[in-house]
Amino acid sequence: MKPDSTKGRVFVTGASGYIGSRLVPRLLDQGFVVTCFAREPRKLAMRPWFTHAGLEVVKGDVDDADQVAAAMRGCGLAYYLVHSMLAAGADYAERDRELARSFARAAAAAQVRDIVYLGGLGETGAGLSEHLASRREVEVILGETGVRTTVLRAAMIIGSGSASFEILRYLVERLPVMITPRWVQTRVQPIAVRNVPDYLVAWTEREDMLGQVLDIGGADVLTYAELMQTMARARHLPKRRIVPVPLLTPRLSSLWIHLVTPIDRRVARPLAEGLRNTVVCRNDAARAFLSTPLLTAAESIELAVANLERDAVESTWSAAGPMPGDPDWSGGTSFVDRWTVEVAAPPEAVFRSVCRVGGGHGYYKGNWLWRLRGFLDRLVLGPGLRRGRRAKETVAYGEALDFWRVTACEAPRCLELHAEMKLPGLARLGFDIEESDIEESEAVVSPQRSSQSTLPARRSQSTRLTMTARFIPRGLAGLAYWYAVLPFHAYVFRGMLDGIRRDAQRGLTLAGQDGQAKIVRMRS
Repeated sequence: MKPDSTKGRVFVTGASGYIGSRLVPRLLDQGFVVTCFAREPRKLAMRPWFTHAGLEVVKGDVDDADQVAAAMRGCGLAYYLVHSMLAAGADYAERDRELARSFARAAAAAQVRDIVYLGGLGETGAGLSEHLASRREVEVILGETGVRTTVLRAAMIIGSGSASFEILRYLVERLPVMITPRWVQTRVQPIAVRNVPDYLVAWTEREDMLGQVLDIGGADVLTYAELMQTMARARHLPKRRIVPVPLLTPRLSSLWIHLVTPIDRRVARPLAEGLRNTVVCRNDAARAFLSTPLLTAAESIELAVANLERDAVESTWSAAGPMPGDPDWSGGTSFVDRWTVEVAAPPEAVFRSVCRVGGGHGYYKGNWLWRLRGFLDRLVLGPGLRRGRRAKETVAYGEALDFWRVTACEAPRCLELHAEMKLPGLARLGFDIEESDIEESEAVVSPQRSSQSTLPARRSQSTRLTMTARFIPRGLAGLAYWYAVLPFHAYVFRGMLDGIRRDAQRGLTLAGQDGQAKIVRMRS
């Protein structure tokens, strides 16, 4: 759809986040010109709406008020969807205050008419968790410069890829018997992720909504224990046995969530603390502004599960946050282990096979070693392997892939992964793909025939795949780590390359090849 000049321009922060990446296409479909302000625009490049005629992407940091104001000029409405819980760790509340003040000053300087903020639902007054109290502070700060501010307060958001959904899913799937804190009896009004953009977009059509603080929730209210049983039914599992005990503190609960689910402890801790608060809409005023039906918790979970099974997850919590820095690999002690193999397949096929690495598919070789490494990483509060991946066959810049972060993805040339596991140093794993030629032998075996036919020798397309492991050790522990894992590289890396080669060549059989290929190691 082409942008409608009468609709005007809107400004969106957090466009690469879980909600923002679902809101932007809705706004574009409505005919708005959308300015996305992003620290790393490459995170948006793989979105299907990235080339939309109505989209403008501006690179910058939200804490630079001048940058934000310059990008925001000409916009009548600004969405503030920034939350620093994952990036700032324990200091997230102070960081959120700083970012909100900077954004509010920028909005005033750019003469923006309205700010829309997605906050947190919860009881008012004393007793709020630090997480929900921080959301309330941001509401106040955004309105301090005089720009009209609209606030939507949402409880648990249920959708494929959301942190809340992942916690629920993993707890229910892995634990038939659960010893839980008393908060499992707390009442909650979850909302489907597809209803949240409905509310956010409704603001653009209803002037009477602007400037209000409204609670938004789903169609039903239930306890966390009931929500867990709802998830069990959606996953076709027996009813879960839930045993509430009074001894589990938020800290212990967050550590347990970290060990059992893919959720990082920095996210789990404030979420676990917030679960003690009843999060139910105080009134139904917001429903009057919504033209689409609200989904129940059961419907929300069933849709999320269906998206998982269809490999149609639109966005994930793990893709949020800053990208890792780019260390100087040429300075100081740096170890490089490089392997290469020729693949009798086009670069596009090799790239597809490379992108299947990790998640449920595994690593082509030595999966038990990767699982052991992930388990050990989880024990020391690293991400482990449980984050999986958003899609089974594709990856994009900025996405999490097990305990890796995708820091480069250029089809069909390269894929680069930055290690986020707990390490005494910095590590990267890169795959470089370049086209080459090989000469086929004269005898070619057809995949459809068991007999050989003789053909003239000819040149055939081939691809050279190079895998490079880089590591910068941190102190003696880093040196010890490198030399401890180095003996496993020959087994794991050789097997991984051979698995990628066979996967890419599937259906292609050349005479003179017995399914093996020469894999060369070039260590430096």
